[in-house]
Amino acid sequence: MAKEVKITLIEFVLGLALYINALFSVGYWDVTTEIEQILFLAAYLVLAAGIFWRFVKSVMKWQFFDDNMLMLLATAGAFLVDRYKEAVAAILFFQAGKLVEVISLNRTKKSMARFIDIRPVYANRKRGLKEEVVRPEELEQGQIIIIRPGEKVPVDAVVTKGKSTIDTKALTGEAEPRPAKVGTKLYSGCINLGSVLEARVFRVDAESAASRILKLVEEASRKKGESEALADRFTRYYTPIVILLGILVMILPPMMLPGHDTETWMYRGLIFLVAACPCGLLVSVPLALLGGIGAASRQGVLIKGSNYLEALSRTETFIFDKTGTLTEGIFSVKDICPNGVTAGELLEYTAYGEIYSNHPVALSLREAYGKELDMRRVRYINEHSGFGVEAGIDGRTVFIGNSRFMNQLGVFHPPVHEVGTAVHVVVDGKYVGYILIADTIREDAKRTIQWLQRHQLEAVMLTGDNERVARDVAKTLRIEYVYANLMPEDKVAQLEEFMNSRMESEKLAFVGDGINDAPVLMRADIGIAMGGLGADAALEAADIILLEDEPFRIVNAIKISRGTLRAIRQNFYFAIFIKVILLVLAFFGCISMQDAILADMAVLLINILNSFWVLKYPE
Repeated sequence: MAKEVKITLIEFVLGLALYINALFSVGYWDVTTEIEQILFLAAYLVLAAGIFWRFVKSVMKWQFFDDNMLMLLATAGAFLVDRYKEAVAAILFFQAGKLVEVISLNRTKKSMARFIDIRPVYANRKRGLKEEVVRPEELEQGQIIIIRPGEKVPVDAVVTKGKSTIDTKALTGEAEPRPAKVGTKLYSGCINLGSVLEARVFRVDAESAASRILKLVEEASRKKGESEALADRFTRYYTPIVILLGILVMILPPMMLPGHDTETWMYRGLIFLVAACPCGLLVSVPLALLGGIGAASRQGVLIKGSNYLEALSRTETFIFDKTGTLTEGIFSVKDICPNGVTAGELLEYTAYGEIYSNHPVALSLREAYGKELDMRRVRYINEHSGFGVEAGIDGRTVFIGNSRFMNQLGVFHPPVHEVGTAVHVVVDGKYVGYILIADTIREDAKRTIQWLQRHQLEAVMLTGDNERVARDVAKTLRIEYVYANLMPEDKVAQLEEFMNSRMESEKLAFVGDGINDAPVLMRADIGIAMGGLGADAALEAADIILLEDEPFRIVNAIKISRGTLRAIRQNFYFAIFIKVILLVLAFFGCISMQDAILADMAVLLINILNSFWVLKYPE
């Protein structure tokens, strides 16, 4: 149980006991008025202590007007007009509402933690021929761990021995287990389903996937969105206005209407202040936003703050990178076209030239070569970002890259008419051919684009690939606006152009693979990174991270965002509607102070229930 819940519960139980004792003493014993006042005052002071402390903390932050101030003014005033029974009853019900509020927020945070805090509590570390059970935080980089069937992966590690299947659902939301073999990266929080695995630690506990994800979600829950900021601003202006109105209710009618009792209108004014408390509204906003962030996390979507959750519902344009986002990013060699060398030699040059690269094209070239690479044959490699590489291989100068690189070098090369990415090769100034690489479109990419278009949302594609390949992918996915042959800085410039032409209220999202799109992800209103589980660049640059390479998860995030905002609007309008009715009834003396608090508690409970559905978003 959280500390705040414990304190509020103790205050409420002790105050309730003193209140019941006061009622019993007054009802069954002949006590003096002074004793009666003392008994009720004791209950009041216990119940008001927490409210007063919260008010003092607000004042220290230069926030004078809130629901705590309203309640203290109203109940203290009730004591002054000898309505101490009503004063204690009102503050008792107010504390009951606060107890419900803190319990609800605590339960929501616990629910989020249950779904997100998937860090294991122990690890099996191998030392020589022996094993020892240690805490994950004791593991160091390079150490060997053993993961048995049914155990969680303690830290991020690379398999060094064994074959198995891994359940990644806790991290990614993906139900289908994944195969694991030597060289496979395992992320903390995943579960080994098959046989025993040995793995080498490549990230310590504090930097592992589960720890970083939990940290991101915890930080997200502390970031205020526009709805929360609006509720704070509303309270800042609303509270002094209703205090003024309450004072006017107390003093104007007796002055303007002859024969009206001053004490009666004083009490009505105090009821007016109690009825004006905006508790139901204030708690429903953070509760719904916390629920939205938690629901998205269960879907394998990390949202770094409630401000991004809200902004997603207002996003009109989604700009997609192509490679690794709309396509699998897993290339295969489609054709080898040598010129003056053999096909094997051409492939060998490209494999050695891309020996240090982790780009999907480089990986596909090395995989197609299929032989072990001798790094001693490579004297140097100079990368030309967005163009290709220059390498010294066996004493020869080799240039490997796209057609723009060839044009920059002034090398004649034949036009490639087939669909795919052409990797051209020049050796010692002589053009020796090209290798055609093909990529495949992701299964759910078309479904994602169709959903966006069906809901009047714009889909745009930016890519560094050539026009022909870009148009082919766009045609398959039915994307109307395509921009190809873009360097990284060109993507940023194109994004700036989109942002300058939009309406001020509209938001723009960029969806990339999180590895080489960091500048664009950071510049967009919302940066969405695909497959960010192991990508540090994604975790740093993006605002929303899809832990699985599935574009359709964006649709789930949009639905959660819209549902969260809908719940907040419903709660807001409902609370305001009830407040207006209560204030009118308070003015005409149709309700008591207890009635006003009970009505506010009812609003609070209804808003909490309406907010809970967001957290229960189906898996």
